[in-house]
Amino acid sequence: MKTLLRPEIATLAEYRLTQFPHRIKLNQNENPYELPAEVKREILDRLAVASWSRYPAFVPQEQIDLVAQHAGWVPEGTLLGNGSNDLLQLLFMSVLERGRSMVISQPTFTLYKILARGLAAEVREVSMLEGFRFDVPGIVRAARESDAALIVLCSPNNPTGTLLEESDVVRVLESTTALVVLDEAYIQFAPRSLRHLLARHDRLVILQTFSKAMGAAGLRFGYALAAPALAHELNKIKLPYSVNIFTLLGAEVLIRRWETIKGWIDAIRRERERVSAELSRMGGITVYPSSANFLLVEVSGRAPRDIFLALAERGILIRDVSTYPMLEKALRISIGTPDENTALLTALQEIL
Repeated sequence: MKTLLRPEIATLAEYRLTQFPHRIKLNQNENPYELPAEVKREILDRLAVASWSRYPAFVPQEQIDLVAQHAGWVPEGTLLGNGSNDLLQLLFMSVLERGRSMVISQPTFTLYKILARGLAAEVREVSMLEGFRFDVPGIVRAARESDAALIVLCSPNNPTGTLLEESDVVRVLESTTALVVLDEAYIQFAPRSLRHLLARHDRLVILQTFSKAMGAAGLRFGYALAAPALAHELNKIKLPYSVNIFTLLGAEVLIRRWETIKGWIDAIRRERERVSAELSRMGGITVYPSSANFLLVEVSGRAPRDIFLALAERGILIRDVSTYPMLEKALRISIGTPDENTALLTALQEIL
């Protein structure tokens, strides 16, 4: 069977996450707060009267219009997907092939490289600078040297939490000829989105998701914002009906109820700062600034895997990222509820 697949597939490392029994889950950058019961009931009531035997609307215009308004962009430049990963795959498939190249910063979300290599594209990786700052001149240089067709930048970056400055994104756009994808999965926890740049740059695509700040990772809903002409071309090979009726109705309700449920963003930001301050006071831990809903920490004197396993024994899951480029000493900690964060801090004090 393996010989029937393209040879690149055999070289890939599978994207996977091993789960451990747990009571506190701080390993996948999820929103720790559940949607209010009345919001869930509204979604389920809408679903109960929807037609399950029929396909969703071929063009779910009502939801497209709502998402565009929520995101601050035009409907004709808005694409909906089964999570933003679905749209990443669409973009990569539209741009990359053997003989073309992509530029990414490292360390970053591992799926970018997996998707590109699966399409036989060359991947040029640019290491971050000290303090996990983006090496913007290096990104531009790599794109020019490889005549890159695609540049993918995550901001705030997973797993470092680093935020790209607007001037840096503009520099990348103006200094290269590539399609630039800006993955803003965590942008609600940062000071600002750069979606206003879409009006001036038709080679920019911005991805956002409901999986983080919207508290709806289980819905699998994301969207891409792009120039209308580019969105029109992408729609030609976008799978029809890729977003099911449950997700479409859920996304619609969440947008309409957003003003009543978004308070958890400020709560998570406050907890991020509290946890960062408490960790910084512990010996042997370096905490890096983050604009996302997680913290990257480095430990000295102990292997990150040992700390990960010691926490797992106590029922607390965080993410061991020590196999990522440049992160041999690192762990990533999602921000949970105040009680969950306090339990984590107490456990770390005992372990360290």
